[in-house]
Amino acid sequence: MSRYDRMARRGTRLLNRYYARRSRRQPGATAFVSQPEPRTIGSFARGRQLVAGNLLFAGYLVESPTTALWDVVAPDLAFDAERHGFAWLDDLAAVGDFRAREKAQLWVWGWIDTHGNGSGPGWSPDLTGRRVIRWINHALFLLAARTADQSEAFFGALSRQTWFLSRRWQGASPGLPRFEALTGLIYAGLALKGHEDQVDPALKALAEECASQIDEQGGLPTRNPEELLEVFTLLTWAAAALQDAGRGVPPAQLAAIERIAPTLRTLRHADGGLARFHGGGRGLEGRLDHALAASHVTTRHADGLAMGYARLSGRRTSVIIDASVPPKGRASWNGHASTLAFELTSGRRPLIVNCGSGETFGVEWRRAGRATPSHSTLCIEGHSSARLAPPERGSGHEIMTEAPDNVPLDLSDLEDGYRFQGGHNGYENHFGLTHARTLELAVDGRGLAGEDMLLALDTRNKRRFDKAMDAHSLGGIGFEIRLHLHPDVDAALDLGGAAVSMALKSGEIWVFRHDGTCELKLEPSVYLEKTRLKPRAAKQIVLSGRAMNYATRIRWTLSKAQETAVAVRDLNRDDPALTD
Repeated sequence: MSRYDRMARRGTRLLNRYYARRSRRQPGATAFVSQPEPRTIGSFARGRQLVAGNLLFAGYLVESPTTALWDVVAPDLAFDAERHGFAWLDDLAAVGDFRAREKAQLWVWGWIDTHGNGSGPGWSPDLTGRRVIRWINHALFLLAARTADQSEAFFGALSRQTWFLSRRWQGASPGLPRFEALTGLIYAGLALKGHEDQVDPALKALAEECASQIDEQGGLPTRNPEELLEVFTLLTWAAAALQDAGRGVPPAQLAAIERIAPTLRTLRHADGGLARFHGGGRGLEGRLDHALAASHVTTRHADGLAMGYARLSGRRTSVIIDASVPPKGRASWNGHASTLAFELTSGRRPLIVNCGSGETFGVEWRRAGRATPSHSTLCIEGHSSARLAPPERGSGHEIMTEAPDNVPLDLSDLEDGYRFQGGHNGYENHFGLTHARTLELAVDGRGLAGEDMLLALDTRNKRRFDKAMDAHSLGGIGFEIRLHLHPDVDAALDLGGAAVSMALKSGEIWVFRHDGTCELKLEPSVYLEKTRLKPRAAKQIVLSGRAMNYATRIRWTLSKAQETAVAVRDLNRDDPALTD
């Protein structure tokens, strides 16, 4: 990290600390303007784990049945950020019984005693905004059976955090962190007596963020679907709070909600989960559908891309494809080299996936998850279609560089299905090759036909290809097409290695076949989920070959076979011993 950036980050921390300590002098509110209603949704299962003393934050598990939350030594900065953000309060409220409320009250008033005076790492604009929203949402749950002194401490801490947000929201990074800070400030300004004058400036700033951060496709610069859902949820919460207070919602905020909702519908798989690209996960169960319903926006995205993604959908099958250039600059801190990768979900069961974000499992897993081989696409000689490099001024984050800058595509309807055609130039500099991919989904969703091509398109790239061939002693340029399978998929190579059969827990059978020009293997893979302690074991289909000429074509298919019950019936017909 450069000296300039070290000074800038130190300056930000000092400003946060200064205003956090100054917040002690601010008078405390005494009550809510109106009775707040909870809007956040938590996980009942995670809430039960917390009640039992199993603290799972940022991929780290700390077993602490009796130790207070704030006495636990944080194993990582991400662990600390997650506990100070108080999203876990949603999970305890989802349980909602006496033990869960007792635990929530112990931890909230423990934070007030330990950090409410302006100390600790939780006094950053984004974490404070996240925390204030949860405290207000679950105030009825938290204040039940509390004494007058405890209530006074609660409202005093809320007031101090609200004042801090009014002074430091600009210190939050553009994007989700700033949306969290501003939404927290709006929430508190509407809910707390004596803070009404802080709402209008926050609304003006929120409108500016909507205009600068939400593009015409209804997307974010990071192209992270889960992050887009979080921003959308914050905007709908703020809109609902304004309407409950009898105030209008700013036009820029409404316009942003109306742009985002159709995009999220495009990024929604058939099972209700989000496509997992560029650091994003599936989203909390039911969160996406709840947010879309709360927005009251029913329009769907027009034909074309949504935040750089294309969608093919037939009956109960959804295919979502990364069909644009990766994020750039600071927006690429969590970006992945996933151009032309796709995911496929059949009904309620994911089949083809990307490995996901390894952020919570350490630096090496994070880098591995960002690489092209961790996605369901083609890679050449194990290389990624984009590289990782330190940012120009250094910030502790690796940005994407040497990434594809040209991703032509075409979406069209067929008589019996839907077609995606796309390409990218991420391998031109090193190998002179363009990767082109065609995907055709049957109208009934029962079959996906794929074609991958490697092409040297012009004289300059043909020279690059020849040079790469010389470096490999004219033995060809190795490539692999990887299709990562969800951990719940039971896959096996058929006899002779000509196909792969995949059984879903729903009873469906899918079969992968290819044109015979490549070697087919079934290899280990991983499925990375932020809420788990370690990566889940999975499998991947690997189709490998070598490009010997200026044009190489590989064709393959994924097709749904008969349901398990039908297959068993047919087997029974063939074996008299198994029939009645």
